[in-house]
Amino acid sequence: MAPPLPGPLAHLAPLLTHYGYWAVGAVVLVEDFGIPAPGETVLIAAGIYAGAGQLNIVAVTVIAFAAAVIGDNIGYLIGHTGGRAVVHRWGRYVYLTPERFRKAEEFFTRHGGKIVVVARFVEGLRQVNGIIAGTSGMPWRRFLVFNAIGAALWVGLWAALAYAAGTHITAVYDVITRYQLYALIALGVLIAALVLRHLLRPRHQD
Repeated sequence: MAPPLPGPLAHLAPLLTHYGYWAVGAVVLVEDFGIPAPGETVLIAAGIYAGAGQLNIVAVTVIAFAAAVIGDNIGYLIGHTGGRAVVHRWGRYVYLTPERFRKAEEFFTRHGGKIVVVARFVEGLRQVNGIIAGTSGMPWRRFLVFNAIGAALWVGLWAALAYAAGTHITAVYDVITRYQLYALIALGVLIAALVLRHLLRPRHQD
């Protein structure tokens, strides 16, 4: 039986339960050529499932890496062939306004290949990494190398951390269950203190 996923990962449980590796590949792929999708989140959730014995961690890692590289290369192709005109026309549908694109492209051009690696870990840049590389004229082979390095580091990091959490998922939930009451009490006290402070604060008259 698949383990329950904590907090914001819980909504991905049906997706992973029904589609497994296909879900990992598809979501990571579409995120990486600009479509808003929870690629990083589904990778973490799949890693937890793998740690709990529901998926194979090697398969999750290989599929996520391949999807990340292919997705970014689709983005590169879009940027290289369509150019800024395509971005300016369709970018707003993926929250990439002309102003955001201009700033991202300037930042990208300034830092060169290394930003392709770093962008993999930055929300927002990860989704448009390939598109900006294509429009800025970066040679494809150079992009491919840096993109593969970034994808390997990104997938390796999140898959390893999530897998470690998944192998101890029972202990994690035991700790959460044990201390959640104290955490809720502390949160309630903090909220009450803030409300009381607001009520007792001297009011300045005009």
